[in-house]
Amino acid sequence: MVVIEFPHGDAAGARRATAEFLARNCPWADLDAVVLVVSELVANAIRHTGGWWRLCVRAVQGRLEVELADASPRVPVARAADLTGGGGLGWHMVERLAQRVEVTTDTLTGKTVRATWTAP
Repeated sequence: MVVIEFPHGDAAGARRATAEFLARNCPWADLDAVVLVVSELVANAIRHTGGWWRLCVRAVQGRLEVELADASPRVPVARAADLTGGGGLGWHMVERLAQRVEVTTDTLTGKTVRATWTAP
């Protein structure tokens, strides 16, 4: 399991740690897809929540789980992409690259986004 938490982590460290974890524990996983999902989730937590976040990557019984918990109870919403540099692509990528995406919220503690992949 990999756990990275604010303020001790950033998107680059999260990508690196995830890639190392996948090489050891989930060689079947699409490295580029999973690392991009991790990068987007961490970057969005940093950009949109302005507070605490925690990334957890684990392998459980043939399944890869990436969880990003943060301090905001706001559920991510797909928005129209701004191709002039204004963003709007991240959540679309997360939804397309993960086999399954779930969001749970709690008005007191924030939310958790869970992306999962199953081994072939």
